[in-house]
Amino acid sequence: MSAKAMIVAGVMSGTSADGINVALVRVGEARSRSRKASAASSSFREKSPYTAHISGRECPLHTIKLLGHAEYSYPAKVRAAVLSAMNATRASVAELSRLNFLLGELYADAVLATERQFRVKAELVGCHGQTLYHQGEAQTFLGQRIAATWQSGEAAVIAARVGVPVVSDFRPADMAAGGKGAPLVPYLDYLLFRDPKIGRIVQNIGGIANLTAIPAGADASRVFAFDTGPGNMVIDAVTEAMYGRAFDRGGKIGASGKVLPSVLDTMLRRGFFKAKPPKTAGREEFGREFVGEFLRQCRGARKQDVVATATALTARSIADAVQRFVIQKSSSAAKTSFREMILSGGGARNATLVGMLAESLAPLGIQLRFSDEFGLPSEAKEAVAFAVLAYETWNRRASNVPSATGAKRAAVLGKISYV
Repeated sequence: MSAKAMIVAGVMSGTSADGINVALVRVGEARSRSRKASAASSSFREKSPYTAHISGRECPLHTIKLLGHAEYSYPAKVRAAVLSAMNATRASVAELSRLNFLLGELYADAVLATERQFRVKAELVGCHGQTLYHQGEAQTFLGQRIAATWQSGEAAVIAARVGVPVVSDFRPADMAAGGKGAPLVPYLDYLLFRDPKIGRIVQNIGGIANLTAIPAGADASRVFAFDTGPGNMVIDAVTEAMYGRAFDRGGKIGASGKVLPSVLDTMLRRGFFKAKPPKTAGREEFGREFVGEFLRQCRGARKQDVVATATALTARSIADAVQRFVIQKSSSAAKTSFREMILSGGGARNATLVGMLAESLAPLGIQLRFSDEFGLPSEAKEAVAFAVLAYETWNRRASNVPSATGAKRAAVLGKISYV
């Protein structure tokens, strides 16, 4: 029996800790016209989806309609507290607990404000929460090998304030199944952007940059995804250190500087960039310590050159990852099929970064496009993804992509807080 359509509020806070994105999405199941018809997945373009197979299980494709999207900045003191808590070597348990409940209140405020703005009432909320720590690889802790993740933002508070159930804490179920808990957005990428003739790389540039590679005509078992490295995280930190600004608006500072090739080459030698997928990253890899080393390498350079080099680091690390882990590792047929990169996330608004990335991809024969061209605003995509994941969880269906996360099996993601 098909699950009924629902209006779901997807809530996302990225590793840049710049604020909250809310997407109000109507999610339902599409009716198949023919199993033999070529699959088309994006209801944003009024196509008719068909049945997909993910990890050997049949998964109905969806009609997904974005009803409204809004962004809310964190108050300055909250952002400072979040950044301080991320990957902290020492932290107060009391402050972390208070932050968890405070973020729950802010997420609830954001959902309620978005509902009022678009005059739409959500029936379910899917909230990713604010990642404070993510360690996808197991490490020894008190004598045992443990992988761990922590997303803050109390879902019970959101459920009580908004008045509907909330699905939260999506990553642990994938990790319990042997995965890295990330990336999770490939589920949406596959539903929306697969194409029978064109191989696509769906690239999100948030605080961390991550890609989903979808070969032409592929079923989901051939989809793979991984974090490519820093997205806006290093650019933002360097801009704040050099200019006292939270980010380089439009990439204007980066455009006025020159890239420092020796620094760029040195930083790209880091082990993360050479490591094979699946792999995931966060502030543990590209936070305070990495930025400190980057700034030491840039000592004596002009401020605008430092920002330009940080911008180039993101562009080059993405292009290198595409060449090394997508093009070179693909079959001969898949190699020639990859023709488009679909860009989303806050980095899509940095014109200098986009220009550098387009230049780096040109020799690979890959054209740069934007998710906006498909009817999905680039800054809304991750919030839409967690709305769709919440819908799947509510209907007791798995929504991880094991070929992307490294999980041994499909898993129903998240925990449900009832009203």
